[in-house]
Amino acid sequence: MLISVKAGRFQKYITFFRMRFIGGLQYRAAALAGVVTQFAWGSLELLVYRALYEMSPEAFPMSIKELSAYIWLRQALLTLFMPWYYDNDIFASIRDGSIAYELSRPVNIYYMWFTRAMAGRLSRMILRCLPIVVVAVFVPEPYGLRLPKDVFCALCFLVTAFVGLVVVVAFSMLIYISAFYTVSTDGLRYLFSPVIEFMAGSLIPIPFMPEGVKRIVEILPFASMQDIPLRVYSGNMAGRELLIKAGLQLFWAVALIIIGRLWVHFAIKRVVVQGG
Repeated sequence: MLISVKAGRFQKYITFFRMRFIGGLQYRAAALAGVVTQFAWGSLELLVYRALYEMSPEAFPMSIKELSAYIWLRQALLTLFMPWYYDNDIFASIRDGSIAYELSRPVNIYYMWFTRAMAGRLSRMILRCLPIVVVAVFVPEPYGLRLPKDVFCALCFLVTAFVGLVVVVAFSMLIYISAFYTVSTDGLRYLFSPVIEFMAGSLIPIPFMPEGVKRIVEILPFASMQDIPLRVYSGNMAGRELLIKAGLQLFWAVALIIIGRLWVHFAIKRVVVQGG
């Protein structure tokens, strides 16, 4: 009986996940435009790095083959890890007062938002990932995307990619919760998005940063969002370093969820909805 009750509670969040996931699959035209844009951007990045590597290849912390895999995979999984993607429905519910309906439901609002945010990212990733991967595979060596070097590397990539997704969503939940304390969320989004994007390695890979900056960034949660799984796939991270970074990644996933759960518990106590 107890097992069936717990399964019923879990089923609610699966339903929220499925609804948002199916809804996200409807935007095929936007996904096609995104694929073209991301392929063009990835090609431009590779051309820039190619010029730099031809001048002094030994001066860089990643081989051109590793970097190529890093760039193409980052483009393929952009909607999964991008720090500037937010669910506008959540912001709107806080701003217009429709959150009152969500609070009246027999669900935990944090977990409901969390599952919806994950589903939105996954659905958009599925639409964009395969076309980019298929094209990148046929790019000539060493500028194309190749399979991981072995099965263990592939499994490590899948695990770190999933935990990275959890870290991204858990951090975005903090941005959603902060909307309880502001009239407009635009300032928060414009302030945090470029900073997080830089520290997560979206602009330049973290290994390319100056040593002092890299040491600070690597212990922050932003490196756990995408840099770790992308470097694992490319073969640039393995062994003891992988164990340490994966442990830190897991720590940030748990810590951010706990912080978010505690914060939303206090934030909803100050909610005031006008009207009848």
